[in-house]
Amino acid sequence: MSRPPEPARHRPSALRRAGALAAVAALACTTLLAWGPPAGAGPSGTGLKGALDEILTDPRLDGGSVSVVVADAATGERLYRRDAGDRLMPASTTKIATSLAAMALLGPGHRWTTRVLASGHRHGSTLHGDLYLRGDGDPTMLAADYERLAADVAAAGIRRVTGRILADDTAFDGVRLGRSWAAEDESAYYSAPVSALTLAPDTDYDAGTVLVEARPGARPGDPPRVSLTPPTGHVPLEVTGRTVDEGGADTLTVDRPHGGATITVTGTIPLGAPATKEWIAVRDPSGYAASVFAESLASHGVRVRGTTRTGRPTPPGARVLASHRSMPLSQVMHPFMKLSNNMHAEALVKTIGRVRAGEGSWAAGLSEVRAHLAERGVRTATVRQADGSGLSRMNLFPAEELTTLLLAVRDAPWYEQWSASLPVACAPDRAVGGTLRSRMCSTPAALNARAKTGSLTGASALSGTVTDAGGRELVFGILLNDYLAPSVKSVEDAIVVLLASSDTAAGRIGAVRPPAAREGGAEDGLECSWRKPASC
Repeated sequence: MSRPPEPARHRPSALRRAGALAAVAALACTTLLAWGPPAGAGPSGTGLKGALDEILTDPRLDGGSVSVVVADAATGERLYRRDAGDRLMPASTTKIATSLAAMALLGPGHRWTTRVLASGHRHGSTLHGDLYLRGDGDPTMLAADYERLAADVAAAGIRRVTGRILADDTAFDGVRLGRSWAAEDESAYYSAPVSALTLAPDTDYDAGTVLVEARPGARPGDPPRVSLTPPTGHVPLEVTGRTVDEGGADTLTVDRPHGGATITVTGTIPLGAPATKEWIAVRDPSGYAASVFAESLASHGVRVRGTTRTGRPTPPGARVLASHRSMPLSQVMHPFMKLSNNMHAEALVKTIGRVRAGEGSWAAGLSEVRAHLAERGVRTATVRQADGSGLSRMNLFPAEELTTLLLAVRDAPWYEQWSASLPVACAPDRAVGGTLRSRMCSTPAALNARAKTGSLTGASALSGTVTDAGGRELVFGILLNDYLAPSVKSVEDAIVVLLASSDTAAGRIGAVRPPAAREGGAEDGLECSWRKPASC
């Protein structure tokens, strides 16, 4: 058995009190310097190589590991390499491999379908049999979608079901959590159990989670008022917290203890305090979805006599009563990549396995992803991919292979759709800027660089494209590991800003400015979109 991994993140409730991210220091990189030898050919103090090497002397990287590659997007020529073949943890830049494989193997038009089917026979408004709620792996299902399915069942004239509601989540296997995911993240919404039948509380589409809101009670000593979104009786609550006088300590914590299903609300919340909000992963996503559907049926006047059970395959011959189709994959790519949605990545891996190999498992899906990477020219013998999202600390990628992959897909017919899903530096709209919306502002990289971010404790990454001052598009892969500083994001930003302010074809390189450390130490190894409410 392998040694348990280092915990990757802090508890969700602790994040709320950690504070928002500090503003990114502006990097002025407009002065151009003459350049003689081609990149990589001269001494370390010369040209692009010297400039990038200087950035990577940042003391926060002392004793750490670095793998960086810069290439011409049109020709593939490598303009800079630094330990390009070293295998480092890519964190969420793993999603580059997952998303590109999904676009190629499933197609940008792929949709998931969630169905309600009936067995037995019908007499008037009574169904003498069971209802099956069959999931297809859709990670974007909302309570409103289950409500519409229930409304369609009622519109079909069914008012009574003598059997049960049986939740069919067999499109995926029963393995809910990925390899080496941190046990302390079990209740975190960015580490939720993966199921073919699930739902999200809002349009961030964090599948398998429920939003818990706790507000002060009417007077000191009262328990906080707690609500769930979506409202459901499936998730057990234990509220032992209490309201205290205005100005008192706000220590309220919302959690789901390891191995349990009950969400606990503990600590104190003062009168007049804003609501404490936590997005918590439920233990049983299939039962959660089926329960919300059952409650929607009841609200539409459909009475079901039996209990709800999960993991039941739909029998042959069952008749479709209602169905819901997801948005196409090309649209799912936006919340997936912009917000670094882990559960989308894992649903895609298992969907690839089911569609391509007939088995909705991580093993089958990752095998198909690996084969696709090999077809794109990636040296898969140098890569280890243990999940789709990058949560696992077992993932290893060299910057060279990330760059190779980004170059290889540029001629794909869906490339522009995929590229549009990448976060855009300093784009203020969260749906555009995503995890880069507060980075590289007031620099030539702003609204220019498109890249996927990655963050785990001691691992940071940024890979994507940027156009330089001469109009030349560049592809870059940056992996930084094994540092002890709270954050090295500004080192990544300094590299990309230098590229954006340089004319690499003409040999003019932007002035190097030391990357500014972020103030306050707010960075703690999390993607900024994994903080709720989002701080990026």
